[in-house]
Amino acid sequence: MKVTFHIDYRAGEGEKLCIIGSVVELGIWQSAEAKEMCRMEGGRWMFRIAIPPSVKEIDYRYILIKANGDVVSESWERIHHAVFDSSRPVYHLYDYWRNIPPDIALYTSAFTKVLFAHKTSGRPTEGEDSDRTWVIRVLNPRVEKHQHVAIAGNQACLGFWRPEQAKAMDSKDFPEWEIRLNADEITLPLEYKFLVRDETMQVCHWETGDNRILTHLPSEKGETVVVSGYPYRTGLPLWKGAGTVIPVFSLRSEQSFGTGDMHDLKLLIDWAEQTGQCLIQVLPMNDTTRTHTWTDSYPYSAISIYALHPVYISLADMGTLKDVGKASFFRRMQKTLNVKGEVDYESVEKNKLQYCRDFFEQEGAAVLKSDTFKSFLKTARTWLIPYASFCYYRDKYQTPDFSRWGAHATYEALREQQLCEENSDAYPEIAFTCFLQFVLHTQFKAVSDYARQKGIILKGDLPIGIHRTSVEAWTETSYFNMDGQAGAPPDVFSDKGQNWSFPTYNWDAIEKDDFAWWKKRFHKLEDYYTGFRIDHILGFFRIWEIPVDFVQGLCGHFRPALPFSVEEIEAYGLTFKETFTKPRIHCRHLAGLFGGQTDDVVETCLSPADAAWMILKPFCDTQRKIEDLFRNRTDEVSMKIKEGLFAIANEVLFLEDPYEKSKFHPRISASGSFAYKELTDEERHAFDRLSLHFFYERHNEFWKKEALKRLTPLIACTDMLICGEDLGMIPDSVHEVMNRLHILSLELERAPKTSDREFADLHHLPYESVCTTSTHDMNPLRSWWKEDRERTQRYYQFVLHKEGAAPEECSPELAAQILSRHLDASSMLTIIPLQDWLAMSDTLKSPHTTCERINIPADPHHYWRYRIHIPLEKLLIAREFNRKIRTMLSDSGR
Repeated sequence: MKVTFHIDYRAGEGEKLCIIGSVVELGIWQSAEAKEMCRMEGGRWMFRIAIPPSVKEIDYRYILIKANGDVVSESWERIHHAVFDSSRPVYHLYDYWRNIPPDIALYTSAFTKVLFAHKTSGRPTEGEDSDRTWVIRVLNPRVEKHQHVAIAGNQACLGFWRPEQAKAMDSKDFPEWEIRLNADEITLPLEYKFLVRDETMQVCHWETGDNRILTHLPSEKGETVVVSGYPYRTGLPLWKGAGTVIPVFSLRSEQSFGTGDMHDLKLLIDWAEQTGQCLIQVLPMNDTTRTHTWTDSYPYSAISIYALHPVYISLADMGTLKDVGKASFFRRMQKTLNVKGEVDYESVEKNKLQYCRDFFEQEGAAVLKSDTFKSFLKTARTWLIPYASFCYYRDKYQTPDFSRWGAHATYEALREQQLCEENSDAYPEIAFTCFLQFVLHTQFKAVSDYARQKGIILKGDLPIGIHRTSVEAWTETSYFNMDGQAGAPPDVFSDKGQNWSFPTYNWDAIEKDDFAWWKKRFHKLEDYYTGFRIDHILGFFRIWEIPVDFVQGLCGHFRPALPFSVEEIEAYGLTFKETFTKPRIHCRHLAGLFGGQTDDVVETCLSPADAAWMILKPFCDTQRKIEDLFRNRTDEVSMKIKEGLFAIANEVLFLEDPYEKSKFHPRISASGSFAYKELTDEERHAFDRLSLHFFYERHNEFWKKEALKRLTPLIACTDMLICGEDLGMIPDSVHEVMNRLHILSLELERAPKTSDREFADLHHLPYESVCTTSTHDMNPLRSWWKEDRERTQRYYQFVLHKEGAAPEECSPELAAQILSRHLDASSMLTIIPLQDWLAMSDTLKSPHTTCERINIPADPHHYWRYRIHIPLEKLLIAREFNRKIRTMLSDSGR
């Protein structure tokens, strides 16, 4: 079989175009084996190969080798693909150089597999049996499910430009549309254009621009000519959509068992469809079970990057208990837990697990023998066996800290495999754990399929870190730095920074494995979602790493980073002193920290460094030691002393880099420290200049290269729609990288990304972004309205353009106006927290405004338990309210 590749490309002097692909004749993707094409007249390039008839398809790409040896690839990761029929001996493939299209987001699975999903049309392919066949293809993802692409032209077979007689194209490879034409029916030149029609054959729109023309295409007997043209030139306004964000545990229905579950998520999908929304975003749903207490409620602290949390099982959908007494008990328990205003995590987990155990005793043997379970086990085995072993040891040793598991502290694959065999003493527990994950996967997959059928995008959430006592930390320790803690520097959420306690990544080890660990995470998300949010996307640029001796985040440092040498510090005019790196405090500041307890604290906890300065005594010279001392003391005096000692532990101006000794990081927010106040004016000026350079200038290019190195292969490995949480202390390079990789940013009116505005201009947000009124780390709309009265007044007067004093409460009318502003934003997506949607209704909003907040980032021990106060069944029959949302979306073009 002879295959000839053709492409038009205006290469410069000394440049050459090459082709590389999936077969031996094209180098099997080895760059060194790329095949140089022949330069023809008029900027055309050609390359011909002969392949065996057994080859049914080829993937390939074009690359440009510049005169200096640099290699330039097509910027779009979508590879060229050709399918062959061995009965046709000659193929000519006409391509174009693929740059990223401006509507690249529409090519993600959120659109191609959900919103605009098309199956093969089954339309006749009149060129199929012809000796001379032309195949014309065009990419167009923005075609509604009731629409199709057609081709019209200056030939009888294309209807002589009459749209009703234009030929419908097939969507079997959507978003690519294809038609096969009998070349005998065509006279050159062929002029044509694409259009979109609806089910009644009415024209929805023609593509813009000049007619497309084919002139000198060879089409001798036995040849197939495939023309892959430039994407459909749409003249439509930019696509926009809207959705809802809510943690699954926050949902409530008449069937749920004290917390939201898979059944509730299905009801939320029904509500989204009813109100004209196209997306539902949830928080992470991974298993977080470490202690079987309420502290496990934190959804970003997973013990497995694959396993789902058992509390999300819908008991009603799983099945009914045959034991009348047990069934009666759980019905009463369900009513007791479901009537509570918030999630009672410990009771919910305990009782749902017991129900599952009872059901497993009843049906488990049959389930484990089923073909569907065996298929699941075969697919999930690589992560399920380590996870089941971890859960077994966690409960056996009554701790998730694997360092305390004795002989099992180090993961051994063969040993854990044997633990999970049927003849193992541990098998009953192992089997139950596997059963739970099977039920969760089956239910979640059913919900995911249901969402796709309804045209609703399910958007997940990818936590940036893992817990230090998790399956992955136990089994893949080389990927993590267990001596560091991931967190966030001080920001509007927390003036002391955030300490998430997660280990930081060993990116060198991860990169050596071609980022396989991260790619597996992305692929697991694809089981259920067609879009996801990268939590703290800054972690791919740099992470805020906090030494394990610290509880707060102030004494962290960026990693990777370019710490200062002593010579660099002194070049700013600041003489470096060893005391800058040692926590100490001048005596004059002690009374301000400890008040009436100063003398007792000095005698008990402090030692004199000299006549004026004090240091912490060895038994309390780190924040971890201090925390242990005050662990069970919650009275006001003890808390004041604890915070004061914490403050002294933070009293440094520089931190030595743990990886490059004798190099230093300036402490962030040091201008608020007592140590800074003790500097001379000249020293403060020098410290300010070096800090400004270090935190806002020094690392921009460095972090950009790091992020591109990590994110580029990861983005390329999935077709999901990707958004990034890019709030907080953002280097300039973050937006550049996100724009380059087409990762949607997160935009909030109350948290503008430019320092010259108090509120973001919603009409000038980047199109590739998600606009929202609040996040789970913030007060919802009604609580925010009361958070800062002066700021609310400015918003009321200068943003909403209202006169007089701002009302004390955010009324439904004000909420509707604010939400309408966000729906009118220039962002591709506006995603509203469910609490803020409900704020538009006096009858549906919560009577308790303060209970609507989901998380308080400044509190590392926050109990995640918010639950909507009304069942979703009630929301589904709120017809007037639902019509109002649908109208708002329609009016805003979403």
